Amino acid sequence: MNKIEKIARDLFGDAPAARCGGEHGICLNCAKCRADLPDQLWSSSMGVISVLDATNLKADASTTDINNLCELANAHHCAAVCVNSWFSHVLRLRLVHSVKNCTVINFPLGASSLEAVEAEVTSILEHGIEEVDMVQSLSAVKSGLPKLSYDMIHSVASICYKRDAVLKVIVETCVLSEEELIISCLYAKKAGADFVKTSTGFGSAGAKLEDVELMRRCVGPKMGVKASGGIRDRETALAMLEAGANRIGASNVLALL
Repeated sequence: MNKIEKIARDLFGDAPAARCGGEHGICLNCAKCRADLPDQLWSSSMGVISVLDATNLKADASTTDINNLCELANAHHCAAVCVNSWFSHVLRLRLVHSVKNCTVINFPLGASSLEAVEAEVTSILEHGIEEVDMVQSLSAVKSGLPKLSYDMIHSVASICYKRDAVLKVIVETCVLSEEELIISCLYAKKAGADFVKTSTGFGSAGAKLEDVELMRRCVGPKMGVKASGGIRDRETALAMLEAGANRIGASNVLALL
């Protein structure tokens, strides 16, 4: 039995075999069953830019910066533009329909209360946000209480589902042990998230190939994996995609062309 399946069985007990793939082996009884959904895997025919979340989460970002980012994303047909929620109105005004608008919550520390995060996601969805990148409750995970992080993800995923919004859960790999990363991915999948994502970009390290590979092994082919943090050139982006990511978060669109 591989380590991922052992951890899954320790968390969830005996269960029927999973139909959705993933090395957890057993059915997680996910809030959103993916067994009959198409695979979420990147292929070279898709290119890099089409799966890029063009990102600017800097504290000193200006409206001009975000306008310029939107124009680049429109011109090159990026997957989404991800910014802090103060700029939600800019995204709605500037982005073409095919480029999704995205913002972050419980960001960047993953230390807000459940009630605060629920209010935050409700607010941004009411402003028309289509994709939400949420930091999991790192406080809960590092306190040995990952089930509380699951509770938060499940609640936010339920709110997003009602609004047809995509939820990406930032696990922040640089602060997690291998076991914590596996547990975080399993709980995010079970809770109904659409993606697991490596990093905020504000931690001590960003995306690493070995973490992306492990995340893909955990969640299987039918859930998204987003690599972000420190991806500054096309070669690094391609390596992350070949390791198992199917979405990339990066701030320099032109460097990835």
